[in-house]
Amino acid sequence: MSETFICESQGHPLRSEQDALDLIGEATYRRVQWVVVPAERLHQDFWRLSTRVAGEFVGKFANYRRGLVVMGDISEHIAASSSFRDWVREANRGRQIWFVADLAELEQRLAGNEDE
Repeated sequence: MSETFICESQGHPLRSEQDALDLIGEATYRRVQWVVVPAERLHQDFWRLSTRVAGEFVGKFANYRRGLVVMGDISEHIAASSSFRDWVREANRGRQIWFVADLAELEQRLAGNEDE
């Protein structure tokens, strides 16, 4: 998957706009379109839409025209909030942010995205 940069699963929780900019900078350096962030790397505030962390984080990716993929099990967060569940469903219909379970699902999404 040469069109992606996969963020390390270990490290500080990603929360701030600067964290997003750092990932975007890495994607730009590597000349890739998509940044894959393991779900466990995202700060707990990301999962609560009322904090606006997710919107600010994703907004940076939109501003710099890079895609964000959150990879991993997010079922706990979907079960906890119908608003979050709705956002994930809408996001997965688009081309800016995707929530995928694993690399196999991401590969399928990327292959389908090339057809459009």
